[in-house]
Amino acid sequence: MRTLTFGAMNITQPFKSTLDLIGNTPIVLLEGPSKAAGCEIWGKCEFANPGSSVKDRAALYMIRDAEARGELKPGGTVIEGTAGNTGIGIALVANALGYKTIIVMPDNQSKEKMDTLRALGAQLVLVPPTKYADPAHFQHTSRRMAEETPGAVWAGQFDNTANRKAHIEGTAVELWEQLDGRIDGFTCAAGTGGTIAGVGLGLKERDENIQIALTDPHGAALYNYYAKGELQSEGSSVAEGIGQGRITGNLEGAVIDTQFRVSDEEGMEWVSQLLREEGLCLGLSSGINVAGAIALGQKLVAEGRDNPRVATILCDTGFRYLSTLYNADWLREKGLPVFDWLDAK
Repeated sequence: MRTLTFGAMNITQPFKSTLDLIGNTPIVLLEGPSKAAGCEIWGKCEFANPGSSVKDRAALYMIRDAEARGELKPGGTVIEGTAGNTGIGIALVANALGYKTIIVMPDNQSKEKMDTLRALGAQLVLVPPTKYADPAHFQHTSRRMAEETPGAVWAGQFDNTANRKAHIEGTAVELWEQLDGRIDGFTCAAGTGGTIAGVGLGLKERDENIQIALTDPHGAALYNYYAKGELQSEGSSVAEGIGQGRITGNLEGAVIDTQFRVSDEEGMEWVSQLLREEGLCLGLSSGINVAGAIALGQKLVAEGRDNPRVATILCDTGFRYLSTLYNADWLREKGLPVFDWLDAK
């Protein structure tokens, strides 16, 4: 049998279930970001999951948790409010386990996510984007639908700590093993908070000296919360699936040592460079994460750590944003720089 070597892992065993394909994603040294930071920057390739995003992990854990609690029974329905990627993960896991899926999503998300959900057989309900305090918010709408649908469960990814558990038991363990127990820092943005809280808690169990940093986009409130103790947002971002205005259930008890704020323009710069120079086609959330990892690496170098290693999450594939992030007209409409190759005649 051929051996595939991913980072520190040798994968030789056959998988007995398609659900076993979730997790154990490869990790890669990012050359450009490492040079910019003056230390090693590693990217966890979550686009290698079956649903092409990190959210597959949370989807699997939340559904398995609902089964274990006896709330989700054969032939049941999983309902969730999501910016898209969690819904895609839920649809795939639900299909594999024989459940139906209803996804409520803001109508300003990428067309590719909508088309993918429909292609996977999910019932898609689109609602106007609105503030969390509004009863019409996609999370509240999905919760009400679950309450009104016989045999349905609401995944509730923002406050469902099975989401965080997926990263304590999975992502953090993988990072530790792939980097041979030598990791000095980890950072990513927060949407539900499950990834940064879970990875942070999992890594801190192994080495309390690992620095955990929040990388926040503009328009989110968590940067000021961890920097000043108050939930206050400034500016805006077009990044999908990240940015949070409250302390979710998954963020309660999270260990955040420091925080960075990254603009869309800076994130876009790294999306562009990673595609042009390293052949990685990523979404904007990944670009923002990489920019945060560079900032954390520079901080650790300035503090005197010897050749520190920083890891971050490459959240999803850029192929999910062809109508937005990789569309020159859309970029101009949003006032963002256009990748030079998109303007080529």
